[in-house]
Amino acid sequence: MKTLTENYYFDTAAGSAACKIGVRLTELLLKSDKALDDVVILCIGTDRSTGDSLGPIVGYKLLNRIISDSRKLTENGITVYGTLDSPVHAINLEHVLSDIERRHGKPFCIAVDASLGTKNHIGYVTVGTGPLRPGLGVNKQLPDVGDLHITGIVNVSGSNDPMLLQTTRLSTVMNLADAIADGLLYCLSPMRSSLKPHISIFNPAKLAHYFADRQAY
Repeated sequence: MKTLTENYYFDTAAGSAACKIGVRLTELLLKSDKALDDVVILCIGTDRSTGDSLGPIVGYKLLNRIISDSRKLTENGITVYGTLDSPVHAINLEHVLSDIERRHGKPFCIAVDASLGTKNHIGYVTVGTGPLRPGLGVNKQLPDVGDLHITGIVNVSGSNDPMLLQTTRLSTVMNLADAIADGLLYCLSPMRSSLKPHISIFNPAKLAHYFADRQAY
């Protein structure tokens, strides 16, 4: 996976990572010129590789752990693609993108994928505007995806060891997935009661008021 823009880094071991990720996501959404009434969260990866399973685990958590009734996502204009049961990976990505275009037209897409980085950045989440280029550990040319991207650094880059992704620690992947899923729900889900503040991306005036209040302190 390679991102095409500058990233913001969040250490999941430092505490309050989900909140910080959620605030940054909201700030980036506020800057978008694209309509936010139809949001697709595209979680990329495969459950057949520990290191590349971050995306499907995030999708699973969004649909099954955090939100008890996944139908509420669609009712609020949010659709999740890529779960443990139905992963989106190198083989079917182009088909899924075609299906998204057929069903949604040109939605606002948040792409989630695993990535490699420096040893010091293992366990970090990155957030940024613009697309990412999926294909972690896959020697295949894949299309750029996402109006906004979120990645989790699962292991060290620069190694040609084919077992690198297979030997990635599951605990690292799970901690990253928790932070990403909670961060997404922080700004995207008006129905979640355990995360504050309740900010819906579909109410820009409310968001602007919230950040004005934050800057006053």
